[in-house]
Amino acid sequence: MSRLIEYPFTLAPEAPALLEVAAGVRWLRMALPWSLNHINLWLLDDGEGVALVDTGLGDPPSRGLWTAVLEQLGSPLTKIIATHYHPDHLGNAEWLSAATGAPIWISMAEYLLAHALHAQTSGFDMASQHAHFQRHGLDADRLAKMNARGNIYRRGVPTLPSHYRRLIDGDVLEIGGRGWHAIAGYGHSPEHIALHCAEAGLLISGDMLLPRISTNISVPAAMPEEDSVGRFLSSLERFRPLPADTLVLPAHGLPFRGIPARVDQLAAHHAERDATMLAAMRECRSAAELLPVLFPRELDPHQLMFALGEAIAHLNHLCRQGRAQRIEEAEGLIRYQALD
Repeated sequence: MSRLIEYPFTLAPEAPALLEVAAGVRWLRMALPWSLNHINLWLLDDGEGVALVDTGLGDPPSRGLWTAVLEQLGSPLTKIIATHYHPDHLGNAEWLSAATGAPIWISMAEYLLAHALHAQTSGFDMASQHAHFQRHGLDADRLAKMNARGNIYRRGVPTLPSHYRRLIDGDVLEIGGRGWHAIAGYGHSPEHIALHCAEAGLLISGDMLLPRISTNISVPAAMPEEDSVGRFLSSLERFRPLPADTLVLPAHGLPFRGIPARVDQLAAHHAERDATMLAAMRECRSAAELLPVLFPRELDPHQLMFALGEAIAHLNHLCRQGRAQRIEEAEGLIRYQALD
């Protein structure tokens, strides 16, 4: 069995064009206004209609493209499935559901977190994030720039559904006469759902399994000592038993084959990051002081939020493994030091 990663498609479609990647499965790519500049959405033939996996950012350009896509489909949406709560995945779910009548499927943790962020409830509000990053050493200037953006979640997800159909690990969702098995993943988000169809040899992986980049793994303010890295690595192992010739349909990048090889690469990537962090922690360092170790480039406020969250995630993981210690100083600052 080959352990190489293969890319059967070299070019992505340009929205609103669709590209068939397997029988009854079409690929739609929409632009994002960030350095990660696109998201892949998947449309699955479902009897007389079409089931949709992920929805794109809830902004005017994406909605303009959706209007064109719906016109050319000529078939109603039967299901709207969101792999997780992030704006590029959930942003248009309620809007599309209101326009088409299609129900929204999502896991409970993702649904509830989306509402918490949208409403800025305690622990998931900007003030909590500010205090969280401040304790990890982020300076006042960069904190102010992050805060100046306001509630960016609400801008990417303008409206949320008041009801939904729940997906949970192990569920089998019937789409077009075929069973799609829900595989829950953790670390990137609280209850991410990927969908595997053994009959078709397909995995819609969302953000859990990407071909060339590692998905962001962060620690939220409401769970400051969470081992997000450990949860993510454990989740990856759930994909390893799938056949290596499974065609993976990721949220970002190109479709690929070679799940075992990619799981190995991602595990090695995070092990290397742990080692890099430890080498820089012979003396006590805060997460903010360690940022240049993981991300040796200038970061804009959007990138900074994810980067600092990931640095904290690796530090928590090292502490959980007994390879580093967390030191809370009298003034509230948190620093870390490697253990021999």
